[in-house]
Amino acid sequence: MCIRDSCQTGLPYRNPGADVREWQREQGNASLMVEAGQAKDMETGQWVKLGLPWGPKARLVLMHLNSEAIRTQSPEIDVGDSLTAFVKRLGLTTDGRTVRGIKDQVGALSGALIRMAFSGPQGDFQIDSKVVSGFNLWFPKDERQRVLWPSFVRLSGDYFESLRTHAVPLDERAIGALSHSAMALDVYAWLAQRLHRIPKPHRQFIPWPMLKAQFGPDYERLRKFRAVFMEALRQVHVVYPAAKIDVNGQGLFLYTSPPPITKTGVVVQLPK
Repeated sequence: MCIRDSCQTGLPYRNPGADVREWQREQGNASLMVEAGQAKDMETGQWVKLGLPWGPKARLVLMHLNSEAIRTQSPEIDVGDSLTAFVKRLGLTTDGRTVRGIKDQVGALSGALIRMAFSGPQGDFQIDSKVVSGFNLWFPKDERQRVLWPSFVRLSGDYFESLRTHAVPLDERAIGALSHSAMALDVYAWLAQRLHRIPKPHRQFIPWPMLKAQFGPDYERLRKFRAVFMEALRQVHVVYPAAKIDVNGQGLFLYTSPPPITKTGVVVQLPK
């Protein structure tokens, strides 16, 4: 499950480093800034800096929170039990490293502040919000583990209402197949929310420079980005074969296509 604005922006693909506290991206008339948060360790009395959410695991966590909120019709989500089950359904290993990495991203998303600015026909406006407005943390006893692991999170009111209004269903099987690639997850979510909104019989053209600005601003050369993007697009088309796209030297043509799953299916469960 994703939200249009969330699908169209994105998070860092790679770890920006512990010292990076802000991350920005421009996409057309939309601007995004993500600020890393902090959480207080009540045992030590110290505020601990959380990192920025990044990579495929952050996207998996966000998709999971969205789906759980819609499935339960509640902004409060028990992360512990539901997250473990989600990891298993995606076919990911549940070894300590994988689970710890995912829980790390839960903490990062819980503390992050997101600022989004838009420019449109009705004027310019900015939204400052958090995906998560409240979370219950416990601190690992092992001092080598600096991760703060939420046991539950509460989505912010604005985010939850936007989710209920604009959420786009995603296929959990597709998410599992793309779980290794942050770009592939972004491309899948982007196509899922965009293709079904293109009015028939029209099509939309997206030039390569615009695609690079959205999905590959860190790539210096357009040629290199195109190669990486095309590989991600091929992976997406395997799990979303109904997506109608033409590719040429100038960019992509997008055609009206059915969504990955119907609106009535919030989450597609994997067969046991």
